[in-house]
Amino acid sequence: MTAGSVLLLEHWRSALLALWLAIAIGAAGHALLTRRDPRAAWGWIAVCWLFPFAGPALYFLFGIDRIRTRARRLGMESRLGSASGPLHEQDVRNRADKGTHAIPMWLEEVARTADRLTGLPLLDGNRLRLLHNGDETYPRMLEAIAQARQSIALATYIFDNDDLGHRFVDALAAAAERGVDVRVLIDGFGQHYSLVPMTRRLRRAGIATAVFNRPRLLPPSLHLNLRNHRKLLLIDGETGFTGGINIGRRHLTRDAGIRRPAADLHFELQGPVLAQLAEVFAEDWRLSANENWTAPPLRALPVEAGAACRAITDGPNEDYDHLSMVLQAAISAAHREVMVMTPYFLPPTAMVAELQAAALRGVRVDVILPARNNLPFVQWASRHMLGELLRHGVRIFEQPPPFNHSKLFAVDGVYAQIGSANLDARSLELNFELAVEVYERAFAQSLGAHFTAVRARSREITLDEIQNRPLPVRLRDALCWLFSPYL
Repeated sequence: MTAGSVLLLEHWRSALLALWLAIAIGAAGHALLTRRDPRAAWGWIAVCWLFPFAGPALYFLFGIDRIRTRARRLGMESRLGSASGPLHEQDVRNRADKGTHAIPMWLEEVARTADRLTGLPLLDGNRLRLLHNGDETYPRMLEAIAQARQSIALATYIFDNDDLGHRFVDALAAAAERGVDVRVLIDGFGQHYSLVPMTRRLRRAGIATAVFNRPRLLPPSLHLNLRNHRKLLLIDGETGFTGGINIGRRHLTRDAGIRRPAADLHFELQGPVLAQLAEVFAEDWRLSANENWTAPPLRALPVEAGAACRAITDGPNEDYDHLSMVLQAAISAAHREVMVMTPYFLPPTAMVAELQAAALRGVRVDVILPARNNLPFVQWASRHMLGELLRHGVRIFEQPPPFNHSKLFAVDGVYAQIGSANLDARSLELNFELAVEVYERAFAQSLGAHFTAVRARSREITLDEIQNRPLPVRLRDALCWLFSPYL
């Protein structure tokens, strides 16, 4: 090799090194400035430095939150940081003073927290109905669709391509044929739970269909961790449905032909809170379809002595973790009991501390989990941290099959939160989620009765059981727990 070739090679090596350093520093700096979770920031910084060129490329494809950027551009911004400016404390007090809802004194701080985070008022005069599994939920939803006269807005994480999904498509198509404005929003990741996504069948039926965050290579949009997990059906401004149930046969627990059914809860709502739920759908539709959707005028009048409700949205476009903060405020305010039912239990450290503190001050804190999870690695990760809760007096129960996909949170027989969110990092930090907080004794007590019935047929986990797991099992659980922010 000639001296000139050696010099040229050294020149190219120096240029590549300088280019790699510039790209790695830029990518690592971006991760440092934009990631809210320090573990995620450290992880991406390590990837950028340990894998020359490939690391920054991976960060560019998978690490940059383009959903947040696009949401800001479309105006899907956190209300706390909206153009109208943050709420002042006096505004919150004035709103609470003018409300007619009777909130127990010890829960006023919870209402104030949600008020300030969401910028939405707590609305009186709502009626809620608890629906068990798809066996009760689907007939009622199909009946409401058949009776729709003006507007149907459906958002779901999963829309299975099975006979139950086909029934929904047929009902929606029939509504569209009689002049009803029908919109269906499906998550871009969730649609692929079926080999052939239902979007094709919906569009062939003449139904306006949008996909949230559809994965694509060009331009790159491969943020598979950013999912719209909300479940919402709105009919004519009169009736709404929300909760944890997707569209699919798996939620039909009475069907003997289903191999692995999933129990769940859903809720029918009527009243002023539907206006807030319509606003949630309108923002999601605008983000996904690049067009505006105007909800029909609210027809559901406040019912006398109804529940006080408020919609709470959460997602990576928010500056604050709305659901975590409100849940922690409710746990902190609890005087007598906290009831938690969730399929995936990997709460953030701050929430674990609140549960421990509540148990230590004499509050009965009960958590019901599935005995057999559809995602075993999530269950293993969860078991790694159960010991700390049990040691502080939190009681953990495992419900026998069928797999329980329900999300339920209730405090003191007065406060409840229903919706789509699980108590794990995916729901509380990555997904777009929807919850409705409810202040009403009758409703909270009905949830408490359901919780008590489930607890009665569940098995309580003991601290000895967790501590005496074999070493290989403990190592497996701890290893899964390390990846808990991404499970």
